[in-house]
Amino acid sequence: MTLQIRSLNQYKEVYKQSVEHPEKFWDEQAETFFWRKPYSKTLEWEFDTPSVQWFIDGKLNITENCLDRHIEDRGDQVAILWEANEPDEDSITYTYTELLAKVCQTANALKEMGIGKGDRVIFYMPMVPELAIGLLACARIGAVHSVVFAGFSAQALADRVDDAQAKAIICSDYSRRGTKMIPVKDVVDEAMNISCNSVEHVLVHKNTTQEVNWSDDVDSWWHEQVDCQEQTCPAEEMDSEDMLFILYTSGSTGKPKGVVHTCGGYMVYTCFSFRNVFQYQDGDVYWCTADIGWITGHSYIVYGPLLAGATTMMYEGVPNYPTPSRFWEICQKHKVNQFYTAPTAIRALMACGNEWIDDREMPSLKVLGSVGEPINEEAWHWYDEKVGRGKAPIVDTWWQTETGGILLTPLPGITDTKPTYASYPMPGVQPVLVNNEGELIEENNAEGLLCIKFPWPSMIRTTYGDHERCKNVYFSSFKGMYFTGDGARRDEDGRIRVIGRVDDVINVSGHRMGTAEVENAINEHPGVIESAVVGYPHDIKGQGIYAYVICQDVLDAKTMQDEICATVRKEIGPIAKPDVIQFVSGLPKTRSGKIMRRILRKIACKDEKSLGDISTLLNPDVVQEIIDTRK
Repeated sequence: MTLQIRSLNQYKEVYKQSVEHPEKFWDEQAETFFWRKPYSKTLEWEFDTPSVQWFIDGKLNITENCLDRHIEDRGDQVAILWEANEPDEDSITYTYTELLAKVCQTANALKEMGIGKGDRVIFYMPMVPELAIGLLACARIGAVHSVVFAGFSAQALADRVDDAQAKAIICSDYSRRGTKMIPVKDVVDEAMNISCNSVEHVLVHKNTTQEVNWSDDVDSWWHEQVDCQEQTCPAEEMDSEDMLFILYTSGSTGKPKGVVHTCGGYMVYTCFSFRNVFQYQDGDVYWCTADIGWITGHSYIVYGPLLAGATTMMYEGVPNYPTPSRFWEICQKHKVNQFYTAPTAIRALMACGNEWIDDREMPSLKVLGSVGEPINEEAWHWYDEKVGRGKAPIVDTWWQTETGGILLTPLPGITDTKPTYASYPMPGVQPVLVNNEGELIEENNAEGLLCIKFPWPSMIRTTYGDHERCKNVYFSSFKGMYFTGDGARRDEDGRIRVIGRVDDVINVSGHRMGTAEVENAINEHPGVIESAVVGYPHDIKGQGIYAYVICQDVLDAKTMQDEICATVRKEIGPIAKPDVIQFVSGLPKTRSGKIMRRILRKIACKDEKSLGDISTLLNPDVVQEIIDTRK
């Protein structure tokens, strides 16, 4: 089994070994997996082109490591535990034996549809077990999966289908999210009418009893195609550097980037990081609340946990349905041990009031995780005190779609935790801070640009169909380094705090401030629910600070603005005081909950004519409302 670090001294020793002898270190992690053919060389790399290859010439199939190798020892153990949108519905479980059989049936159905090694398959599904099964079925036969969050618009879906030249789309009829019934198949139909000329099949999972439009030419039902298939399917032999999946992430140009991850390195790193970040033990129940449409769901709902032989939970619904205690009810019901969610969800539940959490005893919780953005200090303390009761360490994880796995994090019960700090690098990860000229910043108590100077196994290999873009975005800013696009601060003890995207760093009178830092200060005001800060042109300061603030009640706007400025002045200093505070009812967010500061910057700069496509936002209507009420 992959190494699991148990003490601080061991972490320090393992980290030292992983930096001094990285190839030997990753050899030791890789040897615990089943390889059809051993690799001939551990690593070849250069960041100029870039070209990164791990476990060269090794042959494997990731699903044999997720499923087949566990059958003898844990075939009857629950692999996937699914909780429905409606609390009165029965949970569904798949043991490892049952999951392997269903994956093989699905893989056989895909092969019958003419899908094979290297073909791309787009998934546009809610959080149902069939989504995880479908991904594994693709990996079983060597097809490349690409999940599009089932909330994106038809145009956004069509763009991704066309970029990947996908041969099939797998979707559901409808998605159930809280009180909403979302017509998923209708969106696929609309996308097919826009373009999607490469698509030969649309496989539809029946999630509800609702009627859907149908085309006998391309549409077929999942249950009719899958349930009749044989329950065994030989796994396709894959090269370590063969594509496993493409996951699209927003680009600064507006055109989504297809981030490519490959089989061998991704397998080794996601298992290693899962076991260590969450300190998973046999018998634990692990729950990541993310959607599989995002990298978090790929790495830490599906692949990482299954590679480690864990019991991983999926939840179909939303945090506050039917009440804001739903998350905590599920944790109680299934005796969840590790709970991994986003600061957006934590803040939203915090705003609902403590009455929804105070009477919920969850003694099973051992580790709390945070992912997606830097967590502000107030939310960190609420999470610690109210959810964990001060007994479950918080792992504030930093990573990206492009990194494939968690790179910076505390290790629970092993390293210390500090609010707002992602803290320490995982073994094998070598972060550095550089200045604008790319010169290393060696001292602590310093700020700079966060780069990684040495490859790790699960890192991005290319952007699909456009390697030059990969080079330009990630490897051209600083020679010989992967540039994360984030600014960071290192404290006196070497802990790292990610302070936001570089374009989310404001330069006020020569002082660089991360928007997350200013937002954290604003959010300390007891009347503030959430805020977003951007820079805008200022005649004297170069950049001013523009704050969009959601409050519980604003009886007197001037008084509230003065109080918020006083709070910021107290938390950071006068230099960080917002120049403009606009009270808003909501903030433009992606479907994964990230605030779209790019849009807010354009509004602050009165450049709303170049906002671009906002249809894929969670709440596009709020954009016009903000424009109409702008100062």
